Amino acid sequence: MREILHFINGEPTAGDNAERGAVFNPTTGEQQAEVVIGTTGDVDAAVAAAKAALPGWSGTTPLRRARILFKYKALLDEHRDEMARLIASEHGKVFSDAQGEVTRGIEVVEFACGMPHLQKGEHSMNVGTGVDSYSMYQPVGVCAGITPFNFPAMVPMWMYPIALATGNTFVLKPADKDPSAANLMARLLKEAGLPDGVFNVVHGRAEAVNHLITHADVSAVSFVGSTPIAKHIYETASAAEKRVQALGGAKNHLVVMPDADIDGAADALMGAAYGSAGERCMAISVAVPVGQETAEKLRAALVERLENLQVGPSLVDGKDNDMGPLVSAEHRDKVANYVGIGAEEAELVVDGREKDFSAHPDGYFIGGSLIDHTKPGMRVYDEEIFGPVLCISRTESLDEAIDLINANQFANGTSIFTESGHAGRTFAERIEVGMVGVNVPIPVPMAFHSFGGWKRSLFGPLHVHGADGVRFYTRLKTVTARWPEDQVSQDNAFVMPTH
Repeated sequence: MREILHFINGEPTAGDNAERGAVFNPTTGEQQAEVVIGTTGDVDAAVAAAKAALPGWSGTTPLRRARILFKYKALLDEHRDEMARLIASEHGKVFSDAQGEVTRGIEVVEFACGMPHLQKGEHSMNVGTGVDSYSMYQPVGVCAGITPFNFPAMVPMWMYPIALATGNTFVLKPADKDPSAANLMARLLKEAGLPDGVFNVVHGRAEAVNHLITHADVSAVSFVGSTPIAKHIYETASAAEKRVQALGGAKNHLVVMPDADIDGAADALMGAAYGSAGERCMAISVAVPVGQETAEKLRAALVERLENLQVGPSLVDGKDNDMGPLVSAEHRDKVANYVGIGAEEAELVVDGREKDFSAHPDGYFIGGSLIDHTKPGMRVYDEEIFGPVLCISRTESLDEAIDLINANQFANGTSIFTESGHAGRTFAERIEVGMVGVNVPIPVPMAFHSFGGWKRSLFGPLHVHGADGVRFYTRLKTVTARWPEDQVSQDNAFVMPTH
């Protein structure tokens, strides 16, 4: 049985705990590996290694740090398919989707390689007579990242490349369902020349997380996951005087206007709702057609496409399936339960539970489901399902659609499909959501912009990567300096200094 160890101070280690967790293949249901479950002692060891490495790494010039990340980026390119196969085999997303995840993560590494420019401060000569003022962005210290199962490579890469490039050290706690990608990233960082202790991986569960986010030597905590856990981590780590960004859940809507290309909108919805089995925080889970005619046309187009949705193993020879299995049997059963609730609350148009998976009886499969006539107050509308379930909520106007979305507790991402520039501009301006797409179904920003939602989709003031990522992992220091030719006494030393 393959064993997945911690990676602490540059070396794999089993730590001080005999407990192991099972890592399954979602396509077959078979256990393929076991992962060590970290204790508070393992967290202490990882944080101690990061703390010891901090002075040397933060004292390394930004250019030299960037050169290591350039080498790391090249290694990621070289091992892209290896990482994608690990992700597909442990998470269940199809291989091409896993490749896309790795690519989006590499884009953040590319962004971080520009840190010598991004970390520059500002300088003003003669803010007063003979007085200069300048600022610098310095690292915050030991940083921690807690990441979810749905993007075991991309979400960690939202965090640590920027943290490392700005001179911090890092401890990553990945999801225990698909932990192998984290260890591969650690190995490649070491191969790229990263000093031991600068990047560490501790596997584990709640015990490790709670100790990590309150550890006296951790300065900043970044988290991506469900809203209840995001809220807990934000409140707990903030109370422990940490800098925190915690991204939570989502209920993303896509508005389809009467002037939109229905076939184009339906094609976009299929990928946005059912890609990666809906296990994306940016997945579209509610289609919002404007007008009854639009709703009927969109529904018919989606039903036709769902009949041809190819669901099967995540790793196949030749052309990929459209959708693979869910990450675990427990999660599949949870999603199936929501489909049953939808049948009671609204109109279940396509039931993914009925799809035949007899060829893979032990895999964690479920087909795509479609539920029409959903509205606020229904559980399938209000709650994040995080699976291949698309709801349809009908509206009669753009104003009604905007009001519907703005009333939702989540505000992660949303989109509109229209041929009207006025409708697109109005939607983008009035919608109260953090990430907005116009004729783009999944509006995930590029690495040099920042990712994050509003309301209960984000706790903390700063988003991840982009400019906000640099701000999160640095502290601003402003220096006011005076170098007189002759040291002379300053009169009125007891009054507020002015220039």
